[in-house]
Amino acid sequence: MYFFIALANTDSYLLASMAIDRLVAICNPLHYDVVMRPQHCLLMLLGSCTISHLHALFRVLLMSRLSFCASHVIKHFFCDTQPVLKLSCSDTSSNQIVVMTETLAVIVTPFLCILFSYLRIIVTVLRIPSAAGKWKAFSTCGSHLTVVSLFYGSVIYVYFRPLSMYSVVKDRVATIMYTVVTPMMNPFIYSLRNKDMKRG
Repeated sequence: MYFFIALANTDSYLLASMAIDRLVAICNPLHYDVVMRPQHCLLMLLGSCTISHLHALFRVLLMSRLSFCASHVIKHFFCDTQPVLKLSCSDTSSNQIVVMTETLAVIVTPFLCILFSYLRIIVTVLRIPSAAGKWKAFSTCGSHLTVVSLFYGSVIYVYFRPLSMYSVVKDRVATIMYTVVTPMMNPFIYSLRNKDMKRG
């Protein structure tokens, strides 16, 4: 459970970092080399990993306080929070509240960062006078927006609803979307911008 949560949240923060990269590249292209220096990129990476691992540790410590009476078989793709809460015979209401509010902070913060970045990008692109310039700027963001839509669409479906609406089959499919399909599609989606790939 620890690694599942840590890696999923790291992905979320890295998507936000990539949105910031695109924001700087499109809105401040002359300052890009100064703003996105390797040291700043490394700090964003380390911050993403640190916050994600602390979040995962907190979540696992919360789950370790639960007691389980019946079956210990989780009918899910991974050992995730909702299936474990569903198996517990303890009162999970406080855990559900903490998990929901804490998930809001960890998932919504990077999502809002991405949203703000793309709103600024849209405003900047609309000011570009030439159609070719607008197309070039939007094509820079297309692959990232595709990955963000796949990732956050399935994450929001799985995590932002009450435990009473939990469905084993539907959640398993949605979890596979953001844990397997999105990372597997990343190389293909991001290579669509590659000129050699377009010609081939």
